Amino acid sequence: MAITSDPPRTPVLRSLARGFVGACPNCGRGRIFWRYLKVNPHCKDCGHDLDRYPSDDGPAWFTILLVAQLVIVPLLLFSFVWKTPAWIIVPATLVPLLALMLVLLPRIKGATIGLLYALNVNRTDAALHTADRFD
Repeated sequence: MAITSDPPRTPVLRSLARGFVGACPNCGRGRIFWRYLKVNPHCKDCGHDLDRYPSDDGPAWFTILLVAQLVIVPLLLFSFVWKTPAWIIVPATLVPLLALMLVLLPRIKGATIGLLYALNVNRTDAALHTADRFD
């Protein structure tokens, strides 16, 4: 009877937390980004290939979903919003929306890369999850 060894499992929460703070999900020391949202090709500390994780549109979608829940829903629940002039409410809504989007987007993108690392999803797996493979 042959014994097969599964690859070692990576803790998902640890990888998510490392990615959320912008650290390499592999070693936790190197930086994921070299610019605002540009992913380093390789970790400077451990040499791990960071560019192989296809975060694409997922982080933007998650960020919009989260910020809408945190800003828009409370505005709909409070009655003073309906009584206040639009020239006050529009800037008072857009400023927090923009600030939260800019602060959360790189963190959510890092957490997404950490999750993809933990689940071992690579760019080479893209053909399995898209209709482009039938072209």
